Amino acid sequence: MEFKTTCTLLFFCLFSLTTVSQSNRPQTPKTPFNYTSEELFFINHNADSIKLAGTITLPKDIKNPPVVILISGSGPQNRNEEIMGHKPFLVLSDYLSNNGIAVLRYDDRGIGKSEGDFNSATTFDFATDVDAAIEYLKTRKDIDDAKIGLIGHSEGGLIAPIVASQNKDVAFIVSLAGTGIVGSEVILTQSWEIAKQMGAPEATLKFNDTISKMAYNVIETETDSTQIKLKIKSKLNAYKEDNASSPYAFYINDQLIDKFNSLASNKWLTTFIKTNPQDYYAKTNCPVLALNGSKDLQVLPKLNLNGIEQALKKANNKDVTIKELEGLNHLFQTSETGNPSEYIKIEETFSPIALEIIKDWILKRF
Repeated sequence: MEFKTTCTLLFFCLFSLTTVSQSNRPQTPKTPFNYTSEELFFINHNADSIKLAGTITLPKDIKNPPVVILISGSGPQNRNEEIMGHKPFLVLSDYLSNNGIAVLRYDDRGIGKSEGDFNSATTFDFATDVDAAIEYLKTRKDIDDAKIGLIGHSEGGLIAPIVASQNKDVAFIVSLAGTGIVGSEVILTQSWEIAKQMGAPEATLKFNDTISKMAYNVIETETDSTQIKLKIKSKLNAYKEDNASSPYAFYINDQLIDKFNSLASNKWLTTFIKTNPQDYYAKTNCPVLALNGSKDLQVLPKLNLNGIEQALKKANNKDVTIKELEGLNHLFQTSETGNPSEYIKIEETFSPIALEIIKDWILKRF
């Protein structure tokens, strides 16, 4: 899972967390499983008929159970959403299938055994992969196709309402640290909070926020990449000239401008910056459970949960559960600070409290 943030002292970069870890992962399920696990493929006919590979886990001794599709967060993910030795989607699917809920999880396009080009796809392209998974499930006789739900983590929590707002086959959605505000604000608030937690001075935070907003505002209002690059360069140079006495003016240079301009060539990122999940939640009428951890520094809980809640009120949705879970980070691990640097150090993959809430909420309705 890749986490994108604007780094302290003003250089836009990728904050990438690797999948390498020597730490113990006690929650990772081990065979034999007390449910059926089946490898499968399904086709996205709206994306050059690419073949997506996944696994479905089916509870034993339950006829036609409800089923959930797991939707991963940003960055190229395999079906287990594997990161730093953790396999949160494997832990989640194991728990749910041991408790009567079938689960379909799949490799992102171009990842693992799935076909397609991940790097050319946007959030909306990934939404069509979810639609293809739904169509596949409707062909099966061993699940209840009237009880197909979506569980999306992080960006997956944005994809879920995009799909649910347009696809009437979605019976419910669960948002796990999903966004509830426009993408530019997600990145700005994430950058501020992570840099603050790492000890960045207030003046640095404000400067970083100001110049980032300039770039994102251009991206939100322009569509042509050449014009985006020209306007970002012009606005940053004008700001430097107007604030020549600032000690931070030095950092507005060709290297910084090039880093911001590289955003214009990133189709996924420019799309994410412009996309507001409230537009889709406002058209979502199925039951919704939205969870965030109180120590999530990447998708700030109060800000994003409030955005989700307000949009669902516009939809006049009558079955909405919003919960901020104390002490959990973006990955739903029990955390001390919530800083992404902790992810690799924590042995817990997925809070048992969060797992139980998800399970109970689904089974109460389906």
